Amino acid sequence: MPPIWTTRNDVQRKAGRNSSSTANTTAYTNVYALELESMVNVFCRFNFSDAWTAGLNPDVKWLLTEVTTNLAAIYVINWDMSGYTSREEAKTMINNLREAAMRALSILRDKKQQDFINAA
Repeated sequence: MPPIWTTRNDVQRKAGRNSSSTANTTAYTNVYALELESMVNVFCRFNFSDAWTAGLNPDVKWLLTEVTTNLAAIYVINWDMSGYTSREEAKTMINNLREAAMRALSILRDKKQQDFINAA
């Protein structure tokens, strides 16, 4: 079963050109993305996967894609940092990706946003 919210190309773009080609294969990124989709659904206490196919608001879809691509890219970078110019470069990328993912997750989980999300 392929992930709904993201593609390998999205993850590869965020992990950067120095990322491991082994960790960046479609099979691995699909597993990462599926795990993350489940995590976000449970974390937010809302099944975005079912709502996605039922016509979820495009703004919410972009937030979900932001979360899964950023966190999957972190998995790819953590898998093998040897391609990066330095370990510091890899860690900086991870920190930036994590910050963006956490910001999107906080918006998705914010109860004040639920009317907007559910009305989509």
